[in-house]
Amino acid sequence: MYPVNDPKYSGPVIKKGQPDDTYKFLPLPAPTGNYPYRLNIRKVLPGISSDSFSFHMLGDSGSLKDSSFLTKVVQEMVDQYAHPDASGGTLGFLYHLGDVVYNHGEAIEYQRQFFGPFTSYPAPVFAIPGNHDSDVNTDSRVKYKSLEPFKTVFCDTHPRMVPFSGNAARKSMIQPNIYWTLQTPLANIIGLHSNVPKYGVITPAQREWFVEELKAAQAERPGKMLIVCIHHAPYSADINHGSSMPMIRFFEEVFLETGIHPDIVFSGHVHNYQRFHKKYEDGKIVPFVVAGSGGYDELHPVASLSDRRFTGLNNLFEEVVLERYCDDRHGFLRIDLARNGTGVALTGKYYTIVPATEQKPDLLVQLTDEFEVHT
Repeated sequence: MYPVNDPKYSGPVIKKGQPDDTYKFLPLPAPTGNYPYRLNIRKVLPGISSDSFSFHMLGDSGSLKDSSFLTKVVQEMVDQYAHPDASGGTLGFLYHLGDVVYNHGEAIEYQRQFFGPFTSYPAPVFAIPGNHDSDVNTDSRVKYKSLEPFKTVFCDTHPRMVPFSGNAARKSMIQPNIYWTLQTPLANIIGLHSNVPKYGVITPAQREWFVEELKAAQAERPGKMLIVCIHHAPYSADINHGSSMPMIRFFEEVFLETGIHPDIVFSGHVHNYQRFHKKYEDGKIVPFVVAGSGGYDELHPVASLSDRRFTGLNNLFEEVVLERYCDDRHGFLRIDLARNGTGVALTGKYYTIVPATEQKPDLLVQLTDEFEVHT
């Protein structure tokens, strides 16, 4: 979080001089389900409430070097299941914003980076793939295609034991595709796939699908919230990536074409927490939340105004403000959804792991940010 007179940016930035790496784009695998790639959550959680429920959200949890941060994050999420928050709905699942496994989405790494750390997590895990999940290690002795292991874990036709899970009890998820929509009683959660390049690539076929999913979700408003998730963060002020101009243009063009804005957009990729608000010409304010501090050992600081590697000057940044950030702690989101008259209210709470030097028996996790969105 930043205090008054902090010399850091208060809006998104562009990292100057970045090379074009779109050549890293990899072909998408075939879907396992039928178009339009929707999964009704009642197929996984039959008893989910139509009035209120909650779920966790995080991104970039995997790590080759040090899994201790992820272990602490999972421990605190599990503790929230053991001690329900009376102010929110019943916790039901985790939605992962990508980069489950580093660095190349290899099957051999899923036990150490996902199944092992999430052994005690008592609920289903849904996911969209990140750039590392989508990448391929060309030096691997076991040859595989982009997202082949991810599909085995998350995009199966029915739940079953995953052969490379280390005999974990957690079975495969039944998502119909790598980009897909999770249909819930209170929200349609549209998950996009932005591929391997540093700033993301969306295929024409996926763009067409996204347009149709926005229209379908719009028809269910205000009775259902419209949530969009994507791995590559459109807006960011961090020093490692900065904003993704291709993703900003993608969203701006689709929103202009359809006349539809989501209620909120979540992303990962950047290893910190940032909450931006963008005000559109019709007056609607859309939060763009980055939640990529789920466990990767290296966090990404927000850029200082004096750092000449960055600029905040771009007409696509107009009416975009960085409302809150935390760039020095790992953490996770809890999302509470509740019916509110004819509409739906979303409360987001971002919890951070207290550094070991500041921990006390009753202070291991801290509420660092809270926000509300209404349909």
